[in-house]
Amino acid sequence: MSETKALFSPSVARVVGIVGAVLAIVGALLPWSTFVLNKGAWPDKATLQFFDAPFEVTGFRWELLLVGIVAVLCAVIKVPGQLRVLRGLGIGIFVIGLVHFAFISSEGGGLGAVTAADGSTAFGSVATIIAGVLLALSTSGQQLGEVPSWNTKLPLPVAYLGLLVSFGVLLYLVSLTLTAGGQGGAANPYSGPIFLSFLGFGGALIAAASGLGILKWISKLSEQHRAFSIVVLLLCAFLLPFTDAGTEYWMTVAANIGVYAATAIGLNIVVGLAGLLDLGYVAFLGIGAFVAANLSGAAASALGVHLPFYLVVIISAAIAGIFGAIVGSPTLRVRGDYLAIVTLAFGEIFQIAARNNIGGLTGGSNAIPNIPPLQWFDGTAYNESIVLFGVQLPSGVLYYFLIILLIAAVMTVFANLKNSRMGRAWIAIREDEDAARAMGIKTGKAKILAFLCGAVLAGIAGAVFAHKTSTVGYESFLFMESVTLLAAVILGGMGSIPGAVLGASLLFVLPEKLRAFSEYRLLLFGLALILIMRFRPQGLIPDRHRRAELAGEDAEGHAIDEAGPPGEEPEQPRPQEVPAR
Repeated sequence: MSETKALFSPSVARVVGIVGAVLAIVGALLPWSTFVLNKGAWPDKATLQFFDAPFEVTGFRWELLLVGIVAVLCAVIKVPGQLRVLRGLGIGIFVIGLVHFAFISSEGGGLGAVTAADGSTAFGSVATIIAGVLLALSTSGQQLGEVPSWNTKLPLPVAYLGLLVSFGVLLYLVSLTLTAGGQGGAANPYSGPIFLSFLGFGGALIAAASGLGILKWISKLSEQHRAFSIVVLLLCAFLLPFTDAGTEYWMTVAANIGVYAATAIGLNIVVGLAGLLDLGYVAFLGIGAFVAANLSGAAASALGVHLPFYLVVIISAAIAGIFGAIVGSPTLRVRGDYLAIVTLAFGEIFQIAARNNIGGLTGGSNAIPNIPPLQWFDGTAYNESIVLFGVQLPSGVLYYFLIILLIAAVMTVFANLKNSRMGRAWIAIREDEDAARAMGIKTGKAKILAFLCGAVLAGIAGAVFAHKTSTVGYESFLFMESVTLLAAVILGGMGSIPGAVLGASLLFVLPEKLRAFSEYRLLLFGLALILIMRFRPQGLIPDRHRRAELAGEDAEGHAIDEAGPPGEEPEQPRPQEVPAR
């Protein structure tokens, strides 16, 4: 295989990298817009008219300045994984410059808004784009080398402190991501491009941390101290309402993410472990929701029954599981595309039955409204605002806490199932059903159990969903919801527990943050998904099986070399000796 020829010699490439890094810092200190745009001045004092203090950088200019300083340090000082770091920083800087260049020139009516107009000049975005290109070119054609490995055999207090700091930084980044650009609207007409610019900043820092081996170190360290890591992650999730993202809006979004994440983990059993394509999985979520709505004392319920919540959850899970076993029974005869059609038909049958209010249990087009909210032991409703540790938390935060516990429970169930005998049987069926049957696995029973277990988890999530939304209608369980759940599983990584949570989070957060682009937001969202699946076909957080299959990497990210070392002949099998009679 021919190697790609480097554009520059190592010494020249180093100079080009340093120039690009310095130019990124210069770009942060330059004006970005020559005049005030129709919707208002460009944020963070980047308009030349308000550019009276170039060193008082805020917002995206501060982010660019920070990335530029990191790039200068990594370009001047020899650090492990230097080329990987510079390439990631260069791409991030290029994205920041390109986003602002495109939007300022679009809103300003041409290139004069980002270069020169009426004697005024503003080359901040142009300088930033050139800086990103120079940094990327300085690494082009050169061997990037392996990601460095750091020692994880640390004293226990040091390891715990490292994990605490790492997850604390993660919580801070999540809060920044949710609040980047604000909520949009008339108060902030540029929330969309500011959020995209922040993604470039965050991507640059993540790429730098990955190139330095920090992410790999955190992953190995958390795997060695799994129990402590899980506790700290749960604590970080509980602390999110205490950050800037602790608003009523984001608590509602986070609760919805949690419900769909728990449902996606259940779907991961069917699709990720057993390899059974289910296109009607959202029906099980709907079954759990409608059962809970009818048994929780809703005024429009045909049953007029009000049972305790814990009992409602058990009944919802049981009924959803029964339907899951019924839907799974055709897997004894069909597989592949034909099974997908069967599950698609089940989803459509459920949706039509719910719309027509068959049996009077779904409310039809009127839905089932006014489902009573859950109440805490002291009578506080879950949809009310509370004071905790002297901090006023937004309404609905108790539902958020409940859903965190739900996700933790579902993840525990999934992890135990995956590592059990049945979980290994599902993985064997996914890889080759005929071979699994030949090895003695009862494939029919295993596939029905996969549908049953996945449906039970979806039924539990549906019961929580009914109380959280207080209204349950068939519109919440259309075919596109099944597609969204399936996309969350594939995007995060099939068979991966944190992957399903991350996939569901992205599928909810990205559309919300891209609302500023109105009719273009779904186009941008689709392009983002295409790019992710193009460059990460194994998913964002794959398990080791999918990583080896789709990316050709082992658990630590090293390439799996199926051939022997160069020049070494493959070992020939020894002829079997037949003993003489």
